[in-house]
Amino acid sequence: MKPPVYDAPQGSLFYSFDGALDRGHELYVLAHNIRWERFEKAFAPLYCPDNGRPAKPIRLMTGLLILKHLRNLSDESLMAQWRENVYFQYFCGQTSFSDRPPCTASELVHFRRRIGQKGLELILHESVRLNGDDGQDDRVSF
Repeated sequence: MKPPVYDAPQGSLFYSFDGALDRGHELYVLAHNIRWERFEKAFAPLYCPDNGRPAKPIRLMTGLLILKHLRNLSDESLMAQWRENVYFQYFCGQTSFSDRPPCTASELVHFRRRIGQKGLELILHESVRLNGDDGQDDRVSF
């Protein structure tokens, strides 16, 4: 089933990332420079709009893949670090802290299969756009 799209973040009654995080942190800055709507638009047709269990948000899953490659982590290690890193959570579109992983490592495998090579290339192109000339390095891969 198609994942929900959250236009406006909903704040938490007890704790919210808004105002609590360092706005100069690399992941905070990167989260505001990525064109997340490109991924929403490109990946939404890969989901059935009215059948099956609701999927995880596209921003979340795409953000996890980007973090995995930025930090050179395994799927399992990424899920473990998610529980401790508020910047990982903010980067992926969360508005408040959660001590529970957002998905299982196997769900990342399923998402990569769903978006396929073209989806991974779209993520790589966004990375190249953000990195400018550094993205033209022959050693860059996804």
